[in-house]
Amino acid sequence: MRISVSISIFNSLAALLLGAIFVPIALGQTEQPGVRSEMLVSTDWLTAHLHDADVVVISVSSGADFYTSGHIPGARHIALGEIAVTRNGVPNELPSADQLKQVFEAAGITNSSRVVLYGERYGLFASRAYFTLDYLGLADHVALLDGGIDKWKAEHRELSNETPKVAPGHLKISLNKSILIETAAMRDLTQRKSGKVAIVDARPADEFSGGKLSEEVPKAGHILGAIGLYWMKNLVSKENPVLRPEAELRSLYADLAPPGGEMVTYCRSGMQSAFDYFVAKYLGYEVSMYDASFYEWSRQDLPVETSDARK
Repeated sequence: MRISVSISIFNSLAALLLGAIFVPIALGQTEQPGVRSEMLVSTDWLTAHLHDADVVVISVSSGADFYTSGHIPGARHIALGEIAVTRNGVPNELPSADQLKQVFEAAGITNSSRVVLYGERYGLFASRAYFTLDYLGLADHVALLDGGIDKWKAEHRELSNETPKVAPGHLKISLNKSILIETAAMRDLTQRKSGKVAIVDARPADEFSGGKLSEEVPKAGHILGAIGLYWMKNLVSKENPVLRPEAELRSLYADLAPPGGEMVTYCRSGMQSAFDYFVAKYLGYEVSMYDASFYEWSRQDLPVETSDARK
């Protein structure tokens, strides 16, 4: 009798476990990809690893004051203008691969470095540096500092005004060209009927809708079929510029594309879209970026919408 009771209990437990495994599939739910946790480090983690031999901290800003007024000890400075240039009249384009390689080598980065990025404008410039390193095929060992220098200072952590002496690094790069979308490819995306790839506009809502012109942009509105997600919505607040909790981010991005789906981000000129790019990749999406963005798109005879029918 005891044996048959035990077998009965075992069978019941097995049925429950199998049900737990197979019910989501039966309901047609899509499994969510895991967060790429290696792409983000906390201030606690950086404090504990600040003096590790392989850790290289990079501060990215448009001018020197952001760095010289107080930076994380040992951090090296990279000017935004070294990694985002004006080309053919379009701002914030990628320089040549050789130029970029030289910039990051001068900062002492090697292929074995564990790079931590922070920067001006609540991490916006750091996300652009992340995209650049991803384009060079080097992002596997690169992370953003969650909350950046703002959180570091709010927690009264150590600051420095000394510029460290840096031995140049040596890098082997392998261009990840698939993450960089050109205008012709964007035009093709807007003409497809399937809508498989989500087009995400990272500008403020009034620029996306057409209520306000973006700076130095001749047309109002957004690329045909795009969905708006202002990049600042990824953060808790300006006062606490850490990423929102994972569940909240997943909810935001689920309105754009199914978990793990394909996505192209853009903005005015490839800066704000770098943050949406970073978060989308962090959440497990297959993402690329239209670097020339609406700045170039609006100067050509290409379709533009002036309302957001999806919200």
